Amino acid sequence: MAINLAIDSVQSREGGPFAAVVIKNGQVIGQGHNTVTATHDPTAHAEINAIRNACQQLSSFQLENCDIYTTCEPCPMCLGAIYWARPEAVYYASAKTDAATAGFDDQFIYDEIALPIHSRQILTQQEMRDEAQTIFDLWVTKKDKTKY
Repeated sequence: MAINLAIDSVQSREGGPFAAVVIKNGQVIGQGHNTVTATHDPTAHAEINAIRNACQQLSSFQLENCDIYTTCEPCPMCLGAIYWARPEAVYYASAKTDAATAGFDDQFIYDEIALPIHSRQILTQQEMRDEAQTIFDLWVTKKDKTKY
């Protein structure tokens, strides 16, 4: 199903060559394809769209007892979202090297993550840490929070 969604995405010019579905108890509860260019949203990857769709269907921010089927090994952003969503498993078809051959190479992101912050290509600088600590202090003492 994910492969067919990706084929439709490419043929319709609606998005890139990626798609994903979320399954729970043998039922599709979420699906998505890449809509980065169609929506002008760099986060609109297939896995992110499928996770959003499934979470809305479940009225939950977690994908407990769910599996994600995706057409390609997830990029670093999608992998992070997958871990936050906490599905049981991820099954993928193409490897990240296959995506790189087609022009979707995420290796530079893996390389950047491994570097010290001051050595990265995009300036990343910490500021106002003491002032921001108030936010976490409020969270720690909040009685009615939803932990995640």
